[in-house]
Amino acid sequence: MKSVFTSIVFVLATMFAFGQNIYTKTFGSNIDKAIIFLHGGPGYNSANFEATTAQKLADKGFFVIVYDRRGEGRSLNPNAKFTFNETFEDLNAIYQKYNLKTATLIGHSFGGVIATLFTEKHPTKVQSIVLVGAPVSLQATFKTILSKSRSIYFTKKDYVNLNYISMLEKMDTTSIQYSSYCFGHAMQNGFYTPKTPTEEAKTIYSNFKADSLMAKYASKMSYEAPQGFWENERYTTIDLTKNLKALQNQNIPIYGMYGKEDGLYAESQVTELQNLIGSNHLKYFDNCSHNVFMDQQAQFIEALKAWIK
Repeated sequence: MKSVFTSIVFVLATMFAFGQNIYTKTFGSNIDKAIIFLHGGPGYNSANFEATTAQKLADKGFFVIVYDRRGEGRSLNPNAKFTFNETFEDLNAIYQKYNLKTATLIGHSFGGVIATLFTEKHPTKVQSIVLVGAPVSLQATFKTILSKSRSIYFTKKDYVNLNYISMLEKMDTTSIQYSSYCFGHAMQNGFYTPKTPTEEAKTIYSNFKADSLMAKYASKMSYEAPQGFWENERYTTIDLTKNLKALQNQNIPIYGMYGKEDGLYAESQVTELQNLIGSNHLKYFDNCSHNVFMDQQAQFIEALKAWIK
């Protein structure tokens, strides 16, 4: 019965999609402070946040909007260009659709890149940015993945994969192939999930997997998106340090939430971000990896309540 109800919700959401068939869904009252969730990727979608966290965040007094970028997830579009400007157009359309003057942008993973660059272009539309497991420097992240993977393979005496790491380190680090192989090793080594999940997280993941339709969408990846964003924007070389500093100079609050078991980031990378945005603006959670809003949901929501006033 649950999956039938979920299917109806998807159909209704698609019927009310706007412009270029952008999938959107809202939670809570539109008189409350608006939050827009920007999902990771490129190539993924907002299904995991939508199914596990959006309503709980709305219950705390926020108007929560989730959407899938054009050409990704449930926003299917064979004509998607996969450019930052196209993404900004769709975000602006969301503001218009829901009559928003300003909103907080939660940027998960690659969504943090989009959130930062959109805010740079439209600073008056953004109350604050919350980076959640988001890269500041993609090249630094690739190096972290390879370094941690090498250590794992060395401990296991896995000489085959050690050889692959050596080959990767000789590749063009700006290429989409290099990026894809790095993320492949991250998945293979469990960098996206906590080694010691909390009981809360175990329940959240169990309930999410029981909703087969949402779990199916969450695990689905569009391969056109990473290729497109690489061809058009060379996103594998992005470093947001200067962008974030520029936004700080405009007094736009920037926050961050990261997991200590997120294998995409070394502790030094998180410390650098903390030094940039301030220790009171960053949470670094135990028993937590890449999906902070699922791995440490209660603390994730509490931090947002404290920051977004």
